[in-house]
Amino acid sequence: MTLKMSTATTILPVDDAARARSFYTGKLGLPHRGMTDDGSELLGTDGGPMLQLMPVSDGKHSEHTALSFEVTDIERTVRDMEAMGVRFQDYNLPNLRTESHICTTDSEKCAWFMDTEHNILCVHERLNGQPDYQV
Repeated sequence: MTLKMSTATTILPVDDAARARSFYTGKLGLPHRGMTDDGSELLGTDGGPMLQLMPVSDGKHSEHTALSFEVTDIERTVRDMEAMGVRFQDYNLPNLRTESHICTTDSEKCAWFMDTEHNILCVHERLNGQPDYQV
């Protein structure tokens, strides 16, 4: 048996599940799929994978990108998300610089933002138009 045909679920820690659900459904447009017995909120995408917003009491969150959404037009996506109230991060580091919130590399463009629970999220666009992997 393999996990090849299984649906993957990304689990993000949240301090306030209701507040996080409002952000993900209202600002990002993800559909609410239900709730678990432990109070986790379940959301989905039309692409299949699930997102579970799991309440935690310790307030610990990752210091790196926890989740990234692939988009086809990052400039438009950033503009649309900003209009919904999403605040993008800007960086001016030796290996990471953004211009108008977007970092451009040889293979992709990326823009980072935080959810209401301080999880770092990303939208990215592949520059060659195709993913680097086989689906």
